[in-house]
Amino acid sequence: MRRLLLSNDDGVHAPGLKALALALEGHSRLRVVAPDRDMSGASNSLTLTRPLALTAMDSGFYSVDGTPADCVYLGVNGVWEEKPDLVISGINHGGNLGDDVLYSGTVAAAMEGRNLGMAAIAISLCGQRHFETAGRVAASLVGAAENLSLPPRSLLNVNVPDLPWSEVRGFRVTRLGYRGPASQPIHIKDPRGRDRYWIAAVSENADDGPDTDFAAIEAGFVSITPLQTDLTRHETLNDVQGWLDGLSHA
Repeated sequence: MRRLLLSNDDGVHAPGLKALALALEGHSRLRVVAPDRDMSGASNSLTLTRPLALTAMDSGFYSVDGTPADCVYLGVNGVWEEKPDLVISGINHGGNLGDDVLYSGTVAAAMEGRNLGMAAIAISLCGQRHFETAGRVAASLVGAAENLSLPPRSLLNVNVPDLPWSEVRGFRVTRLGYRGPASQPIHIKDPRGRDRYWIAAVSENADDGPDTDFAAIEAGFVSITPLQTDLTRHETLNDVQGWLDGLSHA
């Protein structure tokens, strides 16, 4: 039986995490390690300024007073002798589409697993109703994961439409779309009259072409996007070298 490490960024009490564990518990040996609070938007940050507390809960889950990446780091390299075969992060409360992957703690948890040598999947529900649908998607992918071979430092980013299972139209392999420039922060006054700012909601889509994750979700398909942790823009290396050579001879 496969050993799975589950984590998320919505916190150890999140309904999405419970739904994921419920969907997978009959198929695998589970270890669940998640933040003790909502850490959405934490991205790939690690806690380096203090020690972390790993706390066993009555549910059998473990909570960590840190980030999603902290949780996966401890889940893989912590107090247990056995390492997992696969890291699954989710089910996130809301989609992680396009540029969202740069900020997402859900994707970051999967990425930390991948960086530690584990196969990894991030799964998000584009809404907050049909977690059982996303759970069925996760179970399907876990069951087939052994047949998928990805290059090193790759992971799958999965987004599920917020629909009953019977209304999901299928699966699409997609690329990331892009959002437009971020909106202006929302200015408010706190009760003492001090200036405060909310980060604004996501902006409109700038690229939601037919092969993107945005388009797949809009059409009622599960979107599966392979991601890589190598951010190098390889095709521009020669251009940058030529630019640098020009500077060197100026």
